[in-house]
This record gives sequence, C-alpha cells and structure tokens, in this order.
Amino acid sequence: MAKSPLSARLASGALNDQLLPLYGAGRLDSAKARCEKLLASFEAAFHRPAEAFFSAPGRTELGGNHNDHQHGHVLAASVDMDVLAAAAPNGSGVIRILSEGYPPVEVRLDSLEPVPAEVNTSAALVRGVAARFAQLGCDLAGAGLDACMTSDVPGGSGLSSSAAYEIMIGVMLNSLFAGGRFDAVQLAQIGQWAENNYFGKPCGLMDQTASSVGGVVAIDFADPASPVVERIDLDLAAAGYALCILDSRAGHADLTAEYASITDELRAISGYFGQSALRDVDEAAFMAAIPALRERAGDRAVNRAIHIFAEDRRAAAQAQALKDGDFDRFLALANASGRSSALYLQNVIPTGQTTCQELMLTIAVAERLLAGRGAVRVHGGGFGGTAQAFVPLDMADGFKARIEAILGPGTCHVLSIRPVGGVCIA
Repeated sequence: MAKSPLSARLASGALNDQLLPLYGAGRLDSAKARCEKLLASFEAAFHRPAEAFFSAPGRTELGGNHNDHQHGHVLAASVDMDVLAAAAPNGSGVIRILSEGYPPVEVRLDSLEPVPAEVNTSAALVRGVAARFAQLGCDLAGAGLDACMTSDVPGGSGLSSSAAYEIMIGVMLNSLFAGGRFDAVQLAQIGQWAENNYFGKPCGLMDQTASSVGGVVAIDFADPASPVVERIDLDLAAAGYALCILDSRAGHADLTAEYASITDELRAISGYFGQSALRDVDEAAFMAAIPALRERAGDRAVNRAIHIFAEDRRAAAQAQALKDGDFDRFLALANASGRSSALYLQNVIPTGQTTCQELMLTIAVAERLLAGRGAVRVHGGGFGGTAQAFVPLDMADGFKARIEAILGPGTCHVLSIRPVGGVCIA
C-alpha cells in the first residue's frame, strides 16, 4: 500500500509553516509525531492513504459567563489544545470516524433525520452537522469521508471538546464537499444548530465561534444570526501572566438539566416583557418589575437575570480593557465576573449539593494561593468542570505545584492562546 504524500511533507518540513501557528516551536516535533501516528492509524483502518489534516481548537471563555444565549457580549479565545484529524473522501455516502479512545462512528448521508438513541453522542453531532449542510444547500449525495481523530482537549475540561468536534466535522465537510462556501461564523452556527437539535444541549454560540474563528474574540450576539466578531491582540506572557485551567475533578456530563435551568429561568424573566432574551429587556423596567417577577419565576431566576445584566456590561468592558492594554482592569473585571457567577448566576454548586462542591473548593483554593494577585473565576458552563486562573508568571510554577498537591496531579493545565481557529492543514 502506498504511503501518504503527507508523510513525506511532514518529514521534509514542508508543513512546518502551517503547524507552527497552531502548536508553537516548542511543540512542533510532538505535533508532527501526532500527525504521523494519525496517518498510520488511517492506513491501518481504511487501507489507503489519508489526503489531508484538519485541526479544531478548544476554547476558553475570558468573560461573559452565560451571556451568549441572552444575545449579549462575550470574550473568548481558542487555545493550543485541539482535535486533530487525518481524513480523505470515500465516495460511499457514509461518514466513518475513528476517534482515539472512543467507539467508531458511522453516519449515512441519505439518513439525516435525528435519531433519539444518539442524543448526547458524537454520532448526533456528525449527523446534525451533515444535516445542516444539506439544509443549507450543500449536496452531499455521493459524498462521504473517512477520518481518524485524536484529541488533547480533555473531555469535561470546560475547554469545549464538543464544540471543537463540531467545528472539526464542519471544517472537513466545508473543505472536501462545499468548496469552502461557509465562513468561520457560519460553521460555528452550524455546530450550534447540531448541538441544540441533535445532541440535545441548549448551548449558546460562544464555544463554537471561539473554536472556529481563533485567537481572542469579542463577540456581540445582539443579532444571533449575524454576530459581530472582533479579533483582539493579547500576549499574556508580555502582560506577565499565565493562563491556567483548573480541573475540579467534577464531571459535567450529567448536568444538562442544570444548564437548561439557567436558560429556562431567564426565558421566564424575558418572556414577562415579551422578549426571547434579556438583551432586549430594559434593565430599569426589569428592576421595577422584580416583585412581579419573583412571583412569576422565583428568586433564583431574578438573581440570575441580575447577573446577566451586569455581566453583559463587564464583558464589553473586559474587551475594551484589552484593547487599551489595561490588563489590571481586565483582571479586576474577571474577578468580578467570578463573584457574580457564584453569587447570582449560581452555576458553581449543583442544586442541593452539600458534600460534593468540587468547583467551589477549586476556586477557594486558587484564591488563597493567589493571595490577592491575578484572578480566578468559574470557567464556562459551570456546576462541574473547571475554573480559570490568571497567574503571575513569577508564581506560576509554585501555583501549579501547590494546587496539584491539593486537587491531584494533572489538574492544572497551563495553556497558550492559539491564533488560528478550525483549519485544513494540508
């Protein structure tokens, strides 16, 4: 069997210019080794050479906790952990995916209706993305692809492995069968549609947009059909900080109902004013109506709305602070975001939990270790998963060692911001 020409291009360094922006010089050799391993896996599984590499990054939320589904402002960034794939068209009308560590996925392109048994599975995401491509006029008849994937985005890490997976499927279909007709924001919308309608999670659009667009992005979701996306330059090392994602060791796979309670309760508040999202509700009118809203939706819903109104302003202010080069102001706002999420949004401790409060403990320990420096906040959806800490470089090694002594080895991920979103590498 002939070897893939990609192997020779890796060995000669011909792909270095495409790999360096994704992984940096320090990880170039390990990235090339990942690629070679994927090529071998593809050839062993499908008995032919792969034709292209694809990559889609995880993401970190920098500000705007739960603002996206309320049509508000968010601040996010892609990170240097990704889903990496080797793929080739197969002309069989079937998408076949082998992901390292997971069961095989096979989806027929002539059967793209939702499958109830696939809810909360990777197959649902593949089927949903393909279905949305077909709805948007992309003819997938006679298409199909084979892919081998590997990921260093930890599942349940709060870095949006699901969004990276959705963007990966979208980038492959867009490149191989749609002539690149969909831009990065449209691919994000396709991924969100698949997660909402096939996977069964009522997510917003932030995760997919950050993974698809890449770099640091300020996003205004006032019009979710046409979000305004602005790239912002940020050099964390030059600012004197490391970005750490802290794994609380609490999973969030079974917390869909908790996430849904946030959107349901906020919908009850906005619905009182005849609106679908809080972005379209006048805050003064909301404050005046609190007595009636308490009766209609309950106190927690009112507290959660209070968070959203303030968090929307904070996220916009965080973006402006970065544009102004005022990192101290950004950190102060990040700390305020974390306090608001814990106190008002209440997405740190799962409802009714007293013994298991892993995420709150993680935040408390990180605050203690930072001793008034940097910032720490809940990261992403909350309840389980991860916290985010901005750690001064002069204390980064000690911080990592001390927090892992408490939470366990491998719980502190030190990340870099990746300047490139979902991409076909070659």
